Amino acid sequence: MVVTQENVAVNGSRRLSPQEIADALRDRIRAGDLKAGDRLPTQAELAEEFGVERGTVRQALRALQDDGLLSNVSKGSPPRIAEPAPTHDEPQPTMVGLAPRLAEAFSTPHVRIDAACLTAETLMLALGEPLRMIHEGRVRPESIDVRILLPSRDINLAFPISVEEHGDADPVHERWLAQRNAQGHVLRHNLRSLRSSHGIDVRVTFRALPFTPPMKLYLINESEALIAYYMVTRREEPSDEGPLDMYDVLGTDSLLFSFEKREGRRDSAFVDESQKWFNALWETITSDLTLS
Repeated sequence: MVVTQENVAVNGSRRLSPQEIADALRDRIRAGDLKAGDRLPTQAELAEEFGVERGTVRQALRALQDDGLLSNVSKGSPPRIAEPAPTHDEPQPTMVGLAPRLAEAFSTPHVRIDAACLTAETLMLALGEPLRMIHEGRVRPESIDVRILLPSRDINLAFPISVEEHGDADPVHERWLAQRNAQGHVLRHNLRSLRSSHGIDVRVTFRALPFTPPMKLYLINESEALIAYYMVTRREEPSDEGPLDMYDVLGTDSLLFSFEKREGRRDSAFVDESQKWFNALWETITSDLTLS
């Protein structure tokens, strides 16, 4: 059905920003005035309602689509309110499930993220939403402390590895190492830049694991543990030297399982034991990691 919107007064000649329009529509969705499956007015109708150009409306709709609140966003058809996403209790692909959990975590004054993984790719990408929220002024933590365990460059990885042996000069290992370092640099830079731009106390630390982690683990604010198992598969990856035939994992597609302390004794025990496991590795058999 088409939902008729009430007119919104504009303060003098000031034009609303795309973010303000998105926030107004987001409030209507959360309040239940707009329900899953409802169709928004056309861009022209929204532009008239808010007293802005259509381009401003399009930016607002894109922001809501990025948040997963709208579907069917296109030029020719008004978008609809998206069906609610599955709760985080249901396993989701890691890239889908991690981002909203991090966004919620960044609403607290002191953010603590611990991660043990093969590379920092998923964490780097999932931090995009909370970083955007900080830059938009929607959240403002006082401190952010991130600790990341990654495999050492000096070990023989269980994966990714070439299907055929290459001795000490395995191109798949070199590719992984380059990705590990590049993604770590980007993640650290994006977080540390909040020191100068927003005055937030930020610490990002890496340590090297002496083994290949069989799963990825994220610990959020010492109250939630998210775990996903790496599924090994054989695949080819193009390179300048020709296709690389390898055994590898697609970490962003691994199903992510969530355990929260507030869900009861069983989940609480899992979170506590996972945190103890991480802390023990951090303080004992791991070593300093320098991103070259």
